[in-house]
Amino acid sequence: MDVLGLRFTVLASGSTGNATIVQGNEKTVLVDAGLSMKKLEGLMSERGISGRDIHAMVVTHEHSDHIKGIGAFARKYELPIFANRATWGAMERHVGAIAPEKRVYIESGECIDFGCMQVHSYPISHDAAEPVGYSFEEDGEKLSLATDLGYVSEKVKQRIIDSDVLVLESNHDTEMLRMGRYPWNIKRRILSDVGHLSNVAAGEALIELMTDRTKRVYLAHLSLDHNQMDLAMLTVNSILENHGIFYKQDEFPLRHTYYDKPTPWDEVRRK
Repeated sequence: MDVLGLRFTVLASGSTGNATIVQGNEKTVLVDAGLSMKKLEGLMSERGISGRDIHAMVVTHEHSDHIKGIGAFARKYELPIFANRATWGAMERHVGAIAPEKRVYIESGECIDFGCMQVHSYPISHDAAEPVGYSFEEDGEKLSLATDLGYVSEKVKQRIIDSDVLVLESNHDTEMLRMGRYPWNIKRRILSDVGHLSNVAAGEALIELMTDRTKRVYLAHLSLDHNQMDLAMLTVNSILENHGIFYKQDEFPLRHTYYDKPTPWDEVRRK
């Protein structure tokens, strides 16, 4: 298929499984594969793409909602898997046998070239071995994926600021979480600096992250138990408006992601 610049689809986002496809002019990359092979292939089919179109897989961290299907998918389509050494060590027993030549070690903070597309990894704060996020750049366009982070550090801001499109975690409403059914130790972990970003934290981060270059922001990794998309959108938008950031309805930059269906293909350069 012909592609002009970067485009992407978030196949699924949430605690039940995460996967995103980023496609450039020459290469297509799958970020995480936290779903079964059957589910992953079904979601890809909805967007007119198959495993044979993928050139490589990159991993953010070893939690099951990010790696559940990665071993089976890599073996079926003979794909290389890129991850840092600590993540490889933590996920090795879960992904099964991977051919040595398909096991690629990268350092956190390293940039990988996939054709004309540059993929930058950057360290994030989460309760995993060595978690990272990724930003993608090609032909002057920039897409950043930032989920599973307890807070947005200054180093993370430096990496993802000035993105044309940003996929940002908006995991939970703090009061819904506090009043929810989870035991306190789980709540404390989610609320911690190595947990997940709340709606309010996402909105506050966007005040600094959104620039004149920012076209769209996708709210991602929403909790099924402790959040709702309408609530997340309302909270984030209210914080932006309180800081003087307003948009006309047809220019509204916030977008949905889903736990059970893919987002439409989005061309990063599109206004």
